[in-house]
Amino acid sequence: MKFSQAHTLQQISMLLSCEYVGDADFPVLGMNEIHVVTEGDIVFVDHPKYYDKALESAATIILINKKVTCPVGKALLISDDPFRDFNKLTQYFKPFEKASALVAKSAIIGKNTIVQPGAFVGNNVRIGANCMIHANVTLYDNVRIGDHVTIHAGSVLGSDAFYYKNRPSGFDKLKSGGSILVDDHVDIGSLCTIDRGVSGDTTIGAGTKIDNQVHIGHDTVIGKKCLIASQVGIAGCVIIEDEVTIWGQVGVTSGITIGHKAIISAQSGISKSLEGHKSYFGTPADDFRKKYKEIAAIRMIPEIMEKLKKDE
Repeated sequence: MKFSQAHTLQQISMLLSCEYVGDADFPVLGMNEIHVVTEGDIVFVDHPKYYDKALESAATIILINKKVTCPVGKALLISDDPFRDFNKLTQYFKPFEKASALVAKSAIIGKNTIVQPGAFVGNNVRIGANCMIHANVTLYDNVRIGDHVTIHAGSVLGSDAFYYKNRPSGFDKLKSGGSILVDDHVDIGSLCTIDRGVSGDTTIGAGTKIDNQVHIGHDTVIGKKCLIASQVGIAGCVIIEDEVTIWGQVGVTSGITIGHKAIISAQSGISKSLEGHKSYFGTPADDFRKKYKEIAAIRMIPEIMEKLKKDE
C-alpha cells in the first residue's frame, strides 16, 4: 500500500506514539508485507526468528519490538506491539468507508459494461469496458477490473485476508488495507471468493478462467491464461505462473510457487513449490507418473502378503 503522499519518520512515530531510530525527516512512502515491500515501505516484525529477514528486506522502515542495530540507509520504529501498530497504520491510511448505495457514486464503470440487479459495487471500484457483472456479485471497495471480464452470480471479491495473531485473549485480526486487480478477459464462476491483499493486491492475470466455488487467498498472484476448476482452495501469498492448469478440489498451501504450465490433477494437495512444465497428482503432490506407480504398488500389497503367507 502506497500512501497518497510522503510522510516522515517523525510523523509516523507520533501517529504510533513510539520511539524511532533514524533521521526525523526520513521518507516513508507506504507499508507492505515482507514479500512485496519496496524502498520507502514500512514492514513489521515481532519475532526474533524473523528480525534478519525484515532488516535485510527491501523495506527501509522496520517496525520492530526491540532496539537493534539499524542497517545503513534504513530507519526503525520501536514498538511494544508491532502487530497492533501495523493495524493502526492500516486503519489510519485505509479506514473503512460506509456504503451509501448498491453502486457507489465513486465507482467508475466502463462502456458497454452490464451490472445485473442485486450486485454491489463498492467505493472507488473500477470496472473496464464490455464486462458482465451478474446478480448478487459483491465488489468491495477499491477492486479494479479490466475489460471483457465476466463475474457470475454470488461471487465475492475483496473480503478480508484470513490472517490472525494468537494472543492469550484470543485471535487478533490483521486488518486488510490492500485490494484486488483482475486483468482483461478473465472469467470468474459463481460463488467464488477472492480475498484482498493485506497491504498489496491479490492479482488475477489476463485470460485466466476460474470455475465455480473457488477460493483465492490474500496477496496471491495468478498469472495469465490459467485454468482453475471448481472447489479449488488457494491459500494466501501463492504465486501461480502463466498457463497453469489446476483441476477440481485441489488444495494449495500458502507461500509457494507453482511454475509455468504445470498441471495439477484433481484432489491433489500442494504442500511445496512445484516446477513448471510438469504434471502432478496426489497428496502431497508429486510427479503424475511416479504417483500412479506408487498407487499401483500399494494395490499389490495384499497379493504380495498372501503369497508370503503361502510360502511360509
